[in-house]
This record gives sequence, structure tokens and C-alpha cells, in this order.
Amino acid sequence: MRCDPALLDEVLAHLRALVACDTRNPPRAIDGGGIFAYLQQQLPGFACTLTDHGAGAVSLLAVRGTPRLLFNVHLDTVPDAPQWSASPFALRVTADRAIGLGACDIKGAAAALVAAATHSDGACAFLFTSDEEANDARCVPAFLRAHSPARVQGLVSRIPTFNAVIVAEPTHGEVVLAHRGISSVLLRFAGVAGHASAVQQASSSAVHQALRWGARALDWVDTQAHQRFAGLTGLRFNIGRIEGGIKANVIAPGCELRCGLRPLPSMDTDAVLAQLQALADPAPAHFEETFRGPSLPAGDIAEAEARRLAARDLADELGLPVGNAVDFWTEAALFSQAGCTSFVFGPGDIAQAHSADEWVALDQLAGYAARVHAIIDRGLA
Repeated sequence: MRCDPALLDEVLAHLRALVACDTRNPPRAIDGGGIFAYLQQQLPGFACTLTDHGAGAVSLLAVRGTPRLLFNVHLDTVPDAPQWSASPFALRVTADRAIGLGACDIKGAAAALVAAATHSDGACAFLFTSDEEANDARCVPAFLRAHSPARVQGLVSRIPTFNAVIVAEPTHGEVVLAHRGISSVLLRFAGVAGHASAVQQASSSAVHQALRWGARALDWVDTQAHQRFAGLTGLRFNIGRIEGGIKANVIAPGCELRCGLRPLPSMDTDAVLAQLQALADPAPAHFEETFRGPSLPAGDIAEAEARRLAARDLADELGLPVGNAVDFWTEAALFSQAGCTSFVFGPGDIAQAHSADEWVALDQLAGYAARVHAIIDRGLA
């Protein structure tokens, strides 16, 4: 879809301001000023509700008129990598891309939403959040407790509710109807400190226990490669951090391991976790799931398929192209779990997200802004 050059110029002006705001997560030093103050200034005529949920989790609900759709976008970013070639907070625009921390994931979409809204007087609603990168979701669950269809049924109309939610993440400007779930796990292993010259049993070193468990876990995950759902295959699994022990000549009395898995929508996450826990020998001193996000669409097979078809119908009504399922997780699954029709739709390529010199293609920004503007301007929002 063609984009008015003036609209793209406005998108880039907003993106420059948003990138300049430090919203790295961690350290989660985010409050209601800064980026949220800027957004409220750019949305005159909107009824704005700013909520601080603690620990750097802040949300801004901005509503104009009585829309049926809610656009959701997170404003927090991951920390910048040391390989950045220039300041990550100074937007650089080349002939074909905009470079800056969060430009792809996903401040570019936030900038486009604001620009599209100011180029139209149609009804629209935006939920901006700052905790998506934290594995400690507060903003969206709090919103759903107050605004989900089940919560507001029969209540007074001062509480806005929405028929559907469009969540912005980098999807090449195509609608994503399905993606994996996510689970983060903490394991602690306990050994017995001693001199490293001693003969060791399997349980002596906590670090050895963690390494042996990791090898078994990786081998078991390989056996799940045949599992399939909607074009996705296998179980995604990553050991992200191992920390423990004292020094090379001391048997490690303790070790902590953090890992993450991304099951297919057709997988039973509880069963996967039980299998992984059973692979430890001896049993870990502590095994805890620290975060879980459902798959998209959420629910059992029949319920999920009904939700997928409803989301597909909405995408068709809005004239949006539908793409393939993706491996990464989004908060669209939380909206789906709460009973909202939801899908993922945003500019950019996930391959550029979280990378040094992160960038989003200008044609992706332009196309996204044009489509959102058309939805708002035609009264479809």
C-alpha cells in the first residue's frame, strides 16, 4: 500500500523522539515521564489513562471516540549490545532504513500509530506498555483484568472494551495468526564442597549435575523434531545462563541454571516441564517455572481453531495480508487467552530485533503506517 511521503516523514520524526528515550529493560528504570509524556503530548483529543504497575512497568491507554479495535505496542527495548557502531539512542536514517535501538522492536510501530492517528480524526485506541521484554508481564494482565470482555460484561459504559486486539511486533507487515508459547525455568543444583582431587560421585558437584542435565535435555529436545503445527516444527529450547561453583580446585556446592522453551500450540507445556525435570539425576534442589505465556491462539484445539478463524476473518475485513506462523512469542497470546480476537501485525523483520545497529526498512514503516491510517480513516477501527 502506498504511503503519503508526509506521513512517512512524520513517522520518522516520532521515531527519532521515541528512540532518544532510554527504555532499556533491564534495568527497567522506566516511569510515567519521558516516553509516556511525549506520547500524551502527541495525542491531543485522546482520553489518556497512565498507570504505573511498579518495577518499570507502565501502561498508557489512549482512546479517541468509540473504537472496536485496540492497537497494542510495547515501548521497552532490550539492552544495547557493545557492537553498536554509533549511539543507539540517535536515530540514523539512510536511503532504505531507520537505525536505532527499538526501531524494529517495536518503536517503529508506535511512531506509525501516532502519525496515522494525527492524519485522521477517526476513532482509535492504543495501549502502550513498557514491560514486554521483562518476562514479568504486568501491563497487559492488569489491562485485561479491567477491560476484557468477561470483566466488563454488564458494567457501565465508562469502562471501554474492544472486540479485537492488534499487537504490533516485527512481522514483515503481514498478519500472524499463530505462534509458539513460552516458558522460562529456574533450576538449582546442590553439591558438597570439597577438594577437586577427590573421587566424585554423580551428586558431588552441582556444576557437573547441571552440565549432565543440560546434555540430557538437549538430546531429548532433539527427539521432538518431528512434532508439527501450522508450519512450525519441533520444540525450541535454550540454556541461557549457568552460574555456580567457587574455583577450579573446589567441588561446586551450588549451581543455578536458567533455560527457556517455546512449545508448539499443540504441545502440553506441563508435560514438557515434567519430562525435563525428570531428566535430572539426582533431582534438582529447586525446579521452578518463572514465567509462562500461552501460544497463539490460546485454548484447546477446538477453541484455538475457532479463535484463529475469527482472527483470519478480521484480517480479511481490514484488508491485511496474512503470513505464516512464527517461532517467537508475543503478548497477543495473553489477549487470546482472555477471550479477545487477536493477531500480530507490525513492520520490520524479527532478524533485526535485539541486534547491534537494529534497523527497520523504510518501506515497511511506510506500508504499516498507510494500512493503519486506512483502518482508522475508513472507520474500521
